[in-house]
Amino acid sequence: MLKTFDLVLIGVMTATAAVTYTIKHRAELKLEEVHRLEAEIKLEKDTIDLLKADWALQSQPNRLERLVKAYNDELKLQPTESTALVHAKELPMLKSEVPVPDVTEAKASAKGATVASAKGATVASAKSATVASAKGAPDTAKGAQATAKAQPIPMPAPRGEAEDADQIETGSVEE
Repeated sequence: MLKTFDLVLIGVMTATAAVTYTIKHRAELKLEEVHRLEAEIKLEKDTIDLLKADWALQSQPNRLERLVKAYNDELKLQPTESTALVHAKELPMLKSEVPVPDVTEAKASAKGATVASAKGATVASAKSATVASAKGAPDTAKGAQATAKAQPIPMPAPRGEAEDADQIETGSVEE
């Protein structure tokens, strides 16, 4: 019986050694991957530093002035006048600040547009109203909605003097 117990213990010890070796091998592989990633990160940081230094050299005012003088005939550059610069208060409002048109206002302006087109305010509106009235009343409402959508959105006055340039958010402007 002692031999059977010894054989079981030897089997357990062998299995434990195999599992330990497998875990150690996986840990070494992960450590190699970490070292490889650290080397890549260091290379990228060095590349960024090199590019920053190159940019500093390329954008030196003395160098740019020499290039402007050398290629002045081809480029025909002129100094920027101070009146060409825009102050933050003169910028149009942000897209997020544009007022959302009210649905009731759109319906009211659509009704007004139908009346205006019937009175002949514009030739195109009158023609579309005539065609729409010849086809039936539901089409007249569609033509009025299309006319109402074409109306421009009123723009508010420029921003006040109190706003600082640091408080301005950036955003895209759709035209």
